[in-house]
Amino acid sequence: MFDLKSIVRPNILALKPYSSARNEYSGKEAHTFLDANESPYNNPYNRYPDPLQRDLKQKISLIKKIDPTQIFVGNGSDEAIDLVFRIFCVPGQDNVVSVTPSYGMYEVSANINDVECRLVRLNDNFDICANEILNACDKHTKAIFLCSPNNPTGNLLDQTETDKILKNFNGVVIIDEAYAEFSSKSTWRSRLNEYPNLIVLNTLSKAWASAGIRLGMAFAQKDIIDLYNKVKYPYNVNVLAQKKALEILDRRQDIEDWIRLTISERTSLIYAVEELDICKKVFPTEANFFLARFTDATDIYNYLVDKGIIVRNRSRITLCDNCLRITIGSPQENTTLLSALRQYK
Repeated sequence: MFDLKSIVRPNILALKPYSSARNEYSGKEAHTFLDANESPYNNPYNRYPDPLQRDLKQKISLIKKIDPTQIFVGNGSDEAIDLVFRIFCVPGQDNVVSVTPSYGMYEVSANINDVECRLVRLNDNFDICANEILNACDKHTKAIFLCSPNNPTGNLLDQTETDKILKNFNGVVIIDEAYAEFSSKSTWRSRLNEYPNLIVLNTLSKAWASAGIRLGMAFAQKDIIDLYNKVKYPYNVNVLAQKKALEILDRRQDIEDWIRLTISERTSLIYAVEELDICKKVFPTEANFFLARFTDATDIYNYLVDKGIIVRNRSRITLCDNCLRITIGSPQENTTLLSALRQYK
């Protein structure tokens, strides 16, 4: 039985959060603001942003079909990742478990927060084994981080194995779905009410084409989101980011068109790369990128850099020897990449 209070840091349970000026009159109408030592000039940028991003959460709620009380909005998904450590992990004592290869910020955030990150190697199909992950846990393991579709491999993690982890782990399980819009499979956020220990991450950086505004989301049960809001900095998402997020969320037809085009280009580009003599294998993907094994990834990477084409060399990552991760670009960008690869000798 999952017991949230038993895994939260004692100092966080006892914490009295900072009360911002904008929180103290919640529910009342106001027109004259003399409470926050702001300048009365240069409206609207003279005012602090809504600390709980209420309008933005309402719009996200309609799109993601999640109650606003189950939504945290942060400065990129990296803030939602970092807050897991601040809420649950006692520095120098607790640990988390993740897999390798996967998104590197889980381990980086652990190191920043002086928390051990135990890495469990994926199998040769880049998939998880629930028993291996659970066996890596002990009484001080507070969180398990998974990324699906995974980065840099692009594949979805096995649902049955993930279910087993969620059912048998008395800590929080974070499933990072940054690339979920490019997959045809259902998302984990639709199962939040089934698992009280589940946190699902999402972002506007990928399918929503807004990496520059740094807007990430976490979806979870209300009691977990309340802890997020208790620990986060008061004004963690600025006025401009909230404004731009509302604008891009109104462009749903454009987003759907871009996703369809990206998936179509993904199919075409993978087929063309697989035909190259220098390509040994392209791994299955459900993301807006693919991982491919080449004859000499480092030399090919340097060759592409010299031509002004930047991909990601993943050769030094576990299980990714001689692999490049290639993002699906515009049709013109994909054509430029293919032309260069075909000329490589």
